Amino acid sequence: MDSVHEIITEEEVQEIYSALGDGDLFESTERISQYLKEIENAPLNIAITGESGTGKSTFVNAIRGMDDEEEEGAARTGVVETTKEPMRYSHLKYPNVTVWDLPGIGTPNFVADDYLQKVEFSRYDFFIIISSERFKQNDILLAKEIQAMDKKFYFVRSKVDSDLLASQKRRKKTYNEQKILNEIRDHCIQSLKEGGIIEPQVFLLSCLELNKYDFLEMQETLEKELPKHKRHIFLISLPNISLSVLQKKREALRSGIWKVAALSCLVATVPIPGLSVAYDIGILVREMINYRKAFGLDEPSLEKLANMFGKEVSELKSVIKSPLVLQEINKELVASLLARGAAGGLMIAEYVVSNIPVVGSIAAGGISFGNTYWMLSEFLKEIAEDAVRVLTKALETPV
Repeated sequence: MDSVHEIITEEEVQEIYSALGDGDLFESTERISQYLKEIENAPLNIAITGESGTGKSTFVNAIRGMDDEEEEGAARTGVVETTKEPMRYSHLKYPNVTVWDLPGIGTPNFVADDYLQKVEFSRYDFFIIISSERFKQNDILLAKEIQAMDKKFYFVRSKVDSDLLASQKRRKKTYNEQKILNEIRDHCIQSLKEGGIIEPQVFLLSCLELNKYDFLEMQETLEKELPKHKRHIFLISLPNISLSVLQKKREALRSGIWKVAALSCLVATVPIPGLSVAYDIGILVREMINYRKAFGLDEPSLEKLANMFGKEVSELKSVIKSPLVLQEINKELVASLLARGAAGGLMIAEYVVSNIPVVGSIAAGGISFGNTYWMLSEFLKEIAEDAVRVLTKALETPV
């Protein structure tokens, strides 16, 4: 296990001081509870727009980890405009994340002049403007209107896999994938600049293979530019399509452990026999189930991943090393783990006592903090490593 000093960072120590530093336990409990509610329940509304036929609905499905029309709740796709009005699609695992499939701008009922008013512009956190060719006048007009209203927007050039395939057929001897991608990107940026867009951000994607091309760059850009309380749910809700996404999820979940542990510490100060243990077990069950869901290691997610890559579920499960991942996570299991993990929890509690007096001065609180922190840190480490092994196995090509 990592050293205690690596487990609780200096930044986290300062955050704990900030949350608990006034000495008012009731107010501190309320403050940390509010932190957790903001993380768990922050609404995120993503608008997908552009002209008809650009692959908007396919992108809506892909960003939610769904196949076109093969699952209940998938956005309808087709070669003609299938979206007649703003369509709301909630994330299957995280219902507070909503992806909106907006009608194509320039369609008869949604002309550019009053497009934003008709689609209720104010409810979206950011816009993704999709084009499958060069960005056209309607795209540029829309971007300018969004910019004028002080909202974020990003350009996605879709269907680059089709462009690459066509180029490969035409240029059999001189085909160079990276050169062609650069040409597409430069052409898009140039057309947007000519239309008056300053420093446009263009991401090249294939909605059918979301893990390729510029998806990582787009994800990192959105992560930086979203407000902090929405950044977490954006990362956690992403489909597990690359190792970098799994690493980002691990970091996002790890950063919240101290809040759960601090709340456990405060509950331990309440003089009601058995309350602290009952609370710790309940919150550990909830958090561990959430970790498994975020990493896609629950049964439905494993089945979907196996189908996507043509594997057997048993093949993916064979690389899972943690005995906890495939078990039912319940109160009995967590209670037994708490008893076994007392040594690790006490090690962290010792660090808390010596380095965070506002927590450590309360013996029961320090121990409860340590147990909760240790348990979640260890489980997160194990499940994140298993998620990497499962995705690596899924991506393996037959020899």
